[in-house]
Amino acid sequence: MSERPYVTLSCAMSIDGYLDSAEPHRLAMSNAADLDRVDDVRALHDAIMVGASTVRRDNPRLLVRDAARRARRRAAGRQESPAKVTVTASGDLSADAAFFTTGEGPRIVYCPRERAAELSARLGHRAVVVGIGDECVTMDALLDDLGAHHGVRSLMVEGGGTVLTQFLGADLVDELHLVVAPFFVGETGAPRVVGPAAYPWTASRRAHLADTRQIGDVVLLRYALSDRFGMLDPDPDPEPTGAGRVAVEHP
Repeated sequence: MSERPYVTLSCAMSIDGYLDSAEPHRLAMSNAADLDRVDDVRALHDAIMVGASTVRRDNPRLLVRDAARRARRRAAGRQESPAKVTVTASGDLSADAAFFTTGEGPRIVYCPRERAAELSARLGHRAVVVGIGDECVTMDALLDDLGAHHGVRSLMVEGGGTVLTQFLGADLVDELHLVVAPFFVGETGAPRVVGPAAYPWTASRRAHLADTRQIGDVVLLRYALSDRFGMLDPDPDPEPTGAGRVAVEHP
């Protein structure tokens, strides 16, 4: 079996720990400079993953936006944007979603085995459907399949809350990028960053804060969650990057 892909989990939240508001429209947690940083991180990975609820609610394209980054990927023999990955328990995905209709790279959908045939017929050539598990797809099985059968060595997970909870609760994340927006949401029914789970990092086993960075009016917290942390860093930093380091970047 191939080694599991390196996993970077990336999300932005309000000060009070919400991913979004309860309203139908998307609440922007980040700013232009941070979105450009996210684009740069995307360009480093082989695949990007979101849950099916994010595909339905936000209709994301999940593409590398910057032309220079796309060109560098092409020069390295890669697709302009990473492969797209999603997971669904219900199979409720529209073949017309931007996830399936934008970009040239592979699109991979994971679902329980009993839903695979129907979902594959509905999505047709727009995606590869992989059935794993009888009732639900576990993230460790998903990672094993991505590494063994799809050549994915690095995966960027962008949400939503259920997927983030599953990865973090199963201790499958190598690094966490957590951006904090300068406001509160405070709405009943708004989605939280994560839900209840038996997380490996507790008061007696603290996560290691490897870097902090101010990016305009938001703050990036970068946590090292495994001994593989930093494998995708393009240029090793000659300066120490301990928990006390603070870098400031202006938009």
